[in-house]
Amino acid sequence: MSDAPVTTLNCTQCGGELHPQEGEIFLTCPYCSATVYLDKSRVVFHWFLSPTLTPEQAAGELARWMSGNQTVKDLDKKSQVVGQTFQYFPIWFFKVRHADQEVEALQPAAATSITELRRLTLPAGDLKPYDTSIESQSAAPSVPLEAAREWLAQSQPGGQVTEGSLVHVPIYIFKYSYKGNTFTAIVEAGTGMVLANIYPAKAEAPYYTAAGITALVFLTLALLPLSGSPLMSTIALILALIAIPILFFVAVYVAMKV
Repeated sequence: MSDAPVTTLNCTQCGGELHPQEGEIFLTCPYCSATVYLDKSRVVFHWFLSPTLTPEQAAGELARWMSGNQTVKDLDKKSQVVGQTFQYFPIWFFKVRHADQEVEALQPAAATSITELRRLTLPAGDLKPYDTSIESQSAAPSVPLEAAREWLAQSQPGGQVTEGSLVHVPIYIFKYSYKGNTFTAIVEAGTGMVLANIYPAKAEAPYYTAAGITALVFLTLALLPLSGSPLMSTIALILALIAIPILFFVAVYVAMKV
């Protein structure tokens, strides 16, 4: 591989000439020390976020998510973590202006099954110039900037991109097994946010069934007094008093079992 510069580009921050070597994509400007990423003769700012969670703390965040309302009951107890890795994952970070409002948009800059990464919030004040010392833990971008901008144009038509940069975000990737299937969940190492596309979710049918039965019972009881008979009103009241504890225990049973 030749050591001679193959092209000349300008720093996004100071405009100084950059002379990357062949194959070099992560670069520090020799004039202003800005860290930049080179993508097909385009130069964008390059940042990273520092992790604040230890592996043990990340595992704790995963366990809390597993015991929450989204997942099946006792997923934290009935599943088994079979793998845990850490890496800095690349994200395209855009600021887009719509009329008088500016919004942020994220797009994974490398292949991933967890597209929920778009839901992350990247605090601008915590972004730091990319440090080459973390390069061994960083996943290389594989989604070109132009492809990310095309996605952005489709998802936010009419918006004007005012800023675009590459950010390496610290994440813990967990693999866990449940009932013979393996699932993936990501814990963002800065905030503890858990992201997953596919996971053992609560079954909704039992809840809908219980709610439907409750609504039907009370609708029927509400119609009885319409006959105008005092006896029907009394019967409706008695039946309601009987039905309330029964339906309550049905709801509790569903919540405990599902």
